[in-house]
Amino acid sequence: MSKDAILSAIRRGLKRGPLPADQRAMLDGRLATHPRHLIPARSRVPRPEQVALFVRNVEKEFGSVARVAEAKDVPGAVADYLAAQNLAPRFVLAPHPDLAALPWSDRPMLEFEARRAQATDLVSVQHGYAAIAETGTLMLPSDPARPTTLNILAETEIVVLRASRIAGAYEEAWDLLRAERQDATTGGFMPRNVMLVTGPSRSADIEQTLELGAHGPRRLHIVLVDDDPAALPAS
Repeated sequence: MSKDAILSAIRRGLKRGPLPADQRAMLDGRLATHPRHLIPARSRVPRPEQVALFVRNVEKEFGSVARVAEAKDVPGAVADYLAAQNLAPRFVLAPHPDLAALPWSDRPMLEFEARRAQATDLVSVQHGYAAIAETGTLMLPSDPARPTTLNILAETEIVVLRASRIAGAYEEAWDLLRAERQDATTGGFMPRNVMLVTGPSRSADIEQTLELGAHGPRRLHIVLVDDDPAALPAS
């Protein structure tokens, strides 16, 4: 069913036609200006504290973080995490050029395929688009080079994220997405899907008992590349 058909069905249900011109202009103006709402003060801190806040919030939500100095250190961090979790050194890798350029050959025991995830994949390594410090949340827009299946099907998800891509508040992360993306068909910025991931999948629906991996990965590990000098902790 097309977008127009869906909207027409909604209008029929509401027993009205298209919006009057003045209401349409008001809504178009609101969408164009992206008005800010109240932004929590906890995210209005210097860069080192923003990154530290992101790490604390990830860990508070049952995730884990390993910080590395340079991108070339990522394969070693992935190998170390898999060994620490007693997992096989095998994973599905997002077919993103940033990940493809990493020196995986430095760790010859690692085995991977660059593709979408399948139900049989136990570990995925995803490219992190951006993150939000105020809640420890990853922003993962769908993309051929960043398949959404990597965020859902594997029991263990590892996300490679650059510290320079950590925003303080949600509004700043959306600003980043708007500035960097434009859909050739619609002219808009929205991809098909944007996943906001805060910690591993979990649910306490049954008897209020927390169960990790209820609807997706039971482990979420972030390899954080310290590529932002302004975000480095004080020595």
